[in-house]
Amino acid sequence: MLGQCPRKVVRRTKESSESTQFSKLRRKRSSDIIIHQYQLLKGSNATDFRRYRSYNMKETRDGTKGDKSSLSSLPMILDIEDFKGDFSFDALFGNLVNELLPSFHEEDTESSEGGIGGNEGFSNGHRRVPSDVIKASQGLSSPLFPEVDALLSLFKDSCRELTDLRQQVDGRLHNLKKEVSVQDSKHRKTLSELEKGVDGLFDSFARLDSRISSVGQTAAKIGDHLQSADAQRETASQTIELIKYLMEFNSSPGDLIELSPLFSDDSRVAEAASVAQKLRAFAEEDIGRHSISVPSVTGNATASRGLEVAVANLQDYCNELENRLLARFDAASQRRELSTMSECAKILSQFNRGTSAMQHYVRTRPMFMDVEVMNADTRLVLGDQGSQASPSDVARGLSSLYKEITDTVRKEAATIMAVFPSPNDVMSILVQRVLEQRVTALLDKLLVKPSLVNLPPVEQGGLLLYLRVLALAYEKTQELARDLRAVGCGDLDVEGLTESLFLAHIDEYPEHEQASLKQLYQAKMEELRAEGQQQSESTGTIGRSKGTSVQSSHQQISVTVVTEFVRWNEEAISRCTLFSSQPATLATNVKAVFTCLLDEVSQYITEGLERTRDSLNEAAALRERFVLGTSVSRRVAAAAASAAEAAAAAGESSFRSFMVAVQRCASSVAIVQQFFTNSISRLLLPVDGAHAASCEEMATAMSSAEGAAYKGLQQCIETVMAEVERLLSAEQKATDYRSPDDGIAPDHRPTNACTRVVAYLSRVLEVAFTALEGLNKQAFLTELGNRLHKGLLNHWQKYTFNPSGGLRLKRDITEYGEFVRSFNAPSVDEKFEVLGILANVFIVAPESLSTLFEGTPSIRKDAQRFIQLREDYKSAKLAARLSSLWPSS
Repeated sequence: MLGQCPRKVVRRTKESSESTQFSKLRRKRSSDIIIHQYQLLKGSNATDFRRYRSYNMKETRDGTKGDKSSLSSLPMILDIEDFKGDFSFDALFGNLVNELLPSFHEEDTESSEGGIGGNEGFSNGHRRVPSDVIKASQGLSSPLFPEVDALLSLFKDSCRELTDLRQQVDGRLHNLKKEVSVQDSKHRKTLSELEKGVDGLFDSFARLDSRISSVGQTAAKIGDHLQSADAQRETASQTIELIKYLMEFNSSPGDLIELSPLFSDDSRVAEAASVAQKLRAFAEEDIGRHSISVPSVTGNATASRGLEVAVANLQDYCNELENRLLARFDAASQRRELSTMSECAKILSQFNRGTSAMQHYVRTRPMFMDVEVMNADTRLVLGDQGSQASPSDVARGLSSLYKEITDTVRKEAATIMAVFPSPNDVMSILVQRVLEQRVTALLDKLLVKPSLVNLPPVEQGGLLLYLRVLALAYEKTQELARDLRAVGCGDLDVEGLTESLFLAHIDEYPEHEQASLKQLYQAKMEELRAEGQQQSESTGTIGRSKGTSVQSSHQQISVTVVTEFVRWNEEAISRCTLFSSQPATLATNVKAVFTCLLDEVSQYITEGLERTRDSLNEAAALRERFVLGTSVSRRVAAAAASAAEAAAAAGESSFRSFMVAVQRCASSVAIVQQFFTNSISRLLLPVDGAHAASCEEMATAMSSAEGAAYKGLQQCIETVMAEVERLLSAEQKATDYRSPDDGIAPDHRPTNACTRVVAYLSRVLEVAFTALEGLNKQAFLTELGNRLHKGLLNHWQKYTFNPSGGLRLKRDITEYGEFVRSFNAPSVDEKFEVLGILANVFIVAPESLSTLFEGTPSIRKDAQRFIQLREDYKSAKLAARLSSLWPSS
């Protein structure tokens, strides 16, 4: 017994392994069957299983294999409701398998735990089953999957019930379709009947609307007839009343006693005024109609005469009523009872549209009735004495006065807005009265138009004071007009009315402006002449002792004076802009004013240039006075030389004065041109041709100054050359260019005459380099260089040259050439270079003269003149030799 135990253990182990293999096979077959059943269920169109049959399977194991319990096979109950809501086949079959096959889960777990390390396998992953296990499995009598029958039964019952359910569902669907078809036909029939009913309802509404419209039109016609009848009745009633009142006024002329209480009751004044106006209008219309046609019946004439009596009485009554209302209005105005004033003004508006009331109110304002107000205005602007005040005082006075007027009008405007039914008309009358009475009275005292024949003296301000005050008054009054426009002035053209206040002054303004500019210029010239005369008298003795022209130096052109001219003109242009509203008028006035400036500047600088030219003429006269002959004593020659030095100093001073005058003249012209560009040209552009005409006038005006400057510059050149010639004559020695051949080395320095001349030119032309500019400078220096070249040529013709003197001459020419190079005049530089070449004729040997100018035949003529100055010209018989070499020259 004990020896058999191990065998049993081994057998059980083998059987356990075989059981595990069989469980896996059964599980596979079971899953195939379940899948087949799922496909059947899916073909039955089922959507959900909510209830299913539970199967309990018990299996006990006895060491070899488990015993299977019998399954209680009950029929499966399914309902259509089970398929509603959320349904899942996976959940259904999972629950079936989990409940029916719990033993397989257990065996699968055990096999997975015990077969990890004890099974043999191949490399392809398949399990290798022992042979004895296979044999044992072949000998088994029970099926591999005993639960298949139960599952097949379950699935068959399920398919059967699902088929029944599908048939039930199909039947219910068929019945529902039939019911839906029947209901749809009923619904369509109902809709058709409803449409017919709605169409009939619309027709009824249309007929009702037509009836309502017809009734409304009839009612409107009835209302119009009733309104017309009521109006006619009211008109007839009023006509009866008016006729009754008219007969009362038609009783007798001037009899206003027997009138209805309406015309005497103060509480019904407004109604009485309205009735009186209607009666008078009717009577006047009737009289006018009968006066046009010739009366043919005696009754018509009588009627007309009767209405004339009524008209006269009505006019008297209206006048009496209007006066009574005006008295009441005045009384209320003094008490500042605005309500009573407004009531009276409203009633008075029926008489001539209230014109009399509005005029009466404006006329009774204190600023128009109180004489002291007018006097206060005059004192505020002109001062206590009432004389002509300064422009600054006038400006302050007008500002204060106009502010006070504006405040007064603003206060009156508040009252007018509260009282009068037409405040704009009252404000128009008030503002017009202010400008025409109060402002005009002040302007008449302030602006006294001067006579152009007898101009006011400059000491008292002259025309300029009048023009400045006029501009101030015009500008301030325009500001007042704008302020009154802001306060309110109705339809009044306050700007046009203000313009008309100055019309008499503005019409003659251009003539006064031009006369003022001329007066200022003349006064300035007299002032300058007085200053010059005073300075001349104080220094005249010194000037005469030195022989200089001192008087002209004190009357030099002043840029400050020209700037003052421009300032006057600029002020005049500002007044032109103020007084001229139209571009054409402005351009005309500006052109006339600018022409005055051109005339003033042209005359001033021309006279200044002429004065400095006079000093040049005086210096020239001094030079000619001391020109002496050759046969004079040494003492006389010394005195003449001293006088010549003084004349040279006067000439140099005059030269400097004229250059300064030219410089200031150019600056003055530049100032005028700049003023024209910045201030004048833009005002002339709107008018065709005005700008070009002014430019031409400017060129013409400056041409006289240019002529005087040109003549003066020519005189400056004459002055410089006269001094150069004097220096050359006085300082140049014959031995400078003909030094004796004593074996001493030649002197290579410039001659004393050359040094003096270059020093003089450097000193005197220093002011010319700064005073002249542009083409003027270039032309002046070129002309001076040419004159210097010519003067030197003539000077050297007086001397004889030996070779050492030729070297000295060449050194002088080099010195002159270096100086004139500062002129920046290429033609002058070229001439001095030619002089340097010509100087070689004094240096070379006689036999070399023929080859000296082979490349420059143009200077042979000058060369021949220089050759004749050679010391050996006769001894070397150069004349014959040159005539044979240069026969053409």
